[in-house]
Amino acid sequence: MASLMQVRIALSVSPFWVSQPKWRHPYLPENQQSHLNAGMDSITRLLFSSLSCFCFAFIKNAAEFVNRMTKHLPTIKEIAQALNVSVSTVSRALQNDLRIGLRTRMRVQELAQKLHYIPNQNARHLRQHRSFTIGVLLPQLREEFFSLAIAGIEDALEGSGYQVFIVQSRDKKDREVAAVRSFLNSRVDGVIASISAETINCQHFSDLQDLGIPVVFFDRVPKDIPAHTVRCDVESGARAAVQHLIKRGNSKIALLNGPEFLEISQERLRGLRSALSSAGLPSFAHFEKFTDLSSADIACKMEQLFSLPEYPEAILAFNDYVALEAMLWSKKKGKMPNEEVVFASFANLPITHFLDNPPVVSVEQFAYQMGESAAGILLELIKKTGSTDALAFKEIMLETQLVVH
Repeated sequence: MASLMQVRIALSVSPFWVSQPKWRHPYLPENQQSHLNAGMDSITRLLFSSLSCFCFAFIKNAAEFVNRMTKHLPTIKEIAQALNVSVSTVSRALQNDLRIGLRTRMRVQELAQKLHYIPNQNARHLRQHRSFTIGVLLPQLREEFFSLAIAGIEDALEGSGYQVFIVQSRDKKDREVAAVRSFLNSRVDGVIASISAETINCQHFSDLQDLGIPVVFFDRVPKDIPAHTVRCDVESGARAAVQHLIKRGNSKIALLNGPEFLEISQERLRGLRSALSSAGLPSFAHFEKFTDLSSADIACKMEQLFSLPEYPEAILAFNDYVALEAMLWSKKKGKMPNEEVVFASFANLPITHFLDNPPVVSVEQFAYQMGESAAGILLELIKKTGSTDALAFKEIMLETQLVVH
């Protein structure tokens, strides 16, 4: 405001009229001429004083308007006031509604563009009784497998108007329950989830479904509740990986698995036993190790395996990260990976391509496609929310692919 006052003072005391040559009347006496000049000076001062007030008011109003526009996003109401039209006219013009005349539409859209107007999506969502938000619950964001799944989810939702609200459980049941509660508080329209390593009871997900919020699970899916699921045929993939190891001449094959109560861990175990049985080879319980997926537990189970009188020739790991932890332990113990002990794993993540000595074989699980399919099912479910034509529980099973390195 100091700058505005300076403008006003400068105009008020401007010496403009002083520096100008005095106007002289050719027939007036000198004394009358001086009276005339004095009158002219008074008129000039009055004019400049009025001009300064006008300029000050103009600049002040302009400054207030700019400040008002820059302190918050402009609203439809403000655009309507500026153009002297109704709020509904502005709303329709912004949607290019043909019921509004072309000239008015152009005026509204031009001003909206100048003011950087952004539509208030919350108001639109409120009218449609939707948040246009989808909750995505994952065990670990740092795992490349789940990053690929997120990419599939986002690509499937592109153009649908939905935003993704991502939360990680970090493989903890209490964080997973808290995330579900957060989804409820945020009024998400649906949820895509892969359960944590600690989750045995999935009642918190059932509560979501009972409240009319559809849930689709992928990869790590529950077995205690009916659900829409997208997963890979893990048992078949495990069987194929073990058969490949057997063909390489490995007969003593161990499984470094995930948490025992995860269905995908049981599927890996069944695949291992099936392949060994088909080849006429015994399966040993002491070669079947479940882990909580932590580095410490993986190292502990590797210690147990290699403390046996006869340790394994090959290890099928739960995923690439478990394989990398096990290979690191082997190197520290002086056992070169894929020489003294051969490794196979699940996921076939791009990170393994940068290893000098990756697992000899990987089971590709197509994380991107799983995320994409889960999002597709969820969109279909959301469209049917509140409809009597409910969608029956759907299960999509993707085929795995064996990738030899």
